[in-house]
Amino acid sequence: MDSCETFLGFFAEVSALDQMARALVEQRLPDGFQWSQFAVLNHLYLAGEGQTPVALARTFEVPKTSMTHTLIVLEKHGLVRIEPNPRDGRSKLVWLTPKGRTLRSVAVTALAPELAALAARVDGDALAPLRAAIAHLRQVMEGLRAA
Repeated sequence: MDSCETFLGFFAEVSALDQMARALVEQRLPDGFQWSQFAVLNHLYLAGEGQTPVALARTFEVPKTSMTHTLIVLEKHGLVRIEPNPRDGRSKLVWLTPKGRTLRSVAVTALAPELAALAARVDGDALAPLRAAIAHLRQVMEGLRAA
């Protein structure tokens, strides 16, 4: 198999996993909340708070206007707070609120049975090198995009 087919096959598997993960998470979210909103909360929790809307839009590969809309909805529900960037008065920084952390925690707890069923069939230790490889691939692709 040539490298094009290898990468396209890999992307197809990742895409299928992404679709299944989205469906699973959305089933466990409170009414009215969507995957895109949970994904931002989860990203801020895992990757660190205090990111700009532009950086978040870049991370999620969405237009800045789409990310701004998602952040406005999250802020309206008290899940994030958006503050001026003290280093740059023109930009903003996004922070989780206690309510946002709680919503994420509730969703993760609701996912526990499904995640336990996965853990019973897939060795979690086997995922660590996969996660590292995927993170590396993402960084390489981000570098290529920026070039």
